[in-house]
Amino acid sequence: MEKEIVSLQESRNLAQRLLAYEAVGDENSAPSESAASRVCAKLRGPLITLAGVAGFRSLLSRALTLARAEVPNLSAVQIAADGSLRGLDELVSQTDKEQARDGGAILIAQLVGLLLTFIGEGLTIRLVQDVWPEAAFDGRVSEKRGKLERTR
Repeated sequence: MEKEIVSLQESRNLAQRLLAYEAVGDENSAPSESAASRVCAKLRGPLITLAGVAGFRSLLSRALTLARAEVPNLSAVQIAADGSLRGLDELVSQTDKEQARDGGAILIAQLVGLLLTFIGEGLTIRLVQDVWPEAAFDGRVSEKRGKLERTR
């Protein structure tokens, strides 16, 4: 049970750091695109390379199912055939911004948690470093032991 709690905390910590990093914004991102959408889109490519489109869609579908149990408003979010998310950014217009942001954070935490479970901390960290090479990341998931921040 203790390992399960640590894993949940670690996945939420890593998800929060990735979301905070993306919240700083990318000049190329659409103003209406949420940090959660950007994190998911950036993870999509390498995860499709690793597991194929069907594998990534299955992983994201499971993460979305788990997140919906905590945030029922995510029922409007769908996964397209190519593995992209549809409807996450529209939640902002349907709910308040904080609730939409929390839903996105829970979705990313569930996705990260599944990655930690299925491919392990080492490969998850490597994947994060490959996706965000400009980030200062010391190779650990736990917030107490590591950090992820934008470097210039």
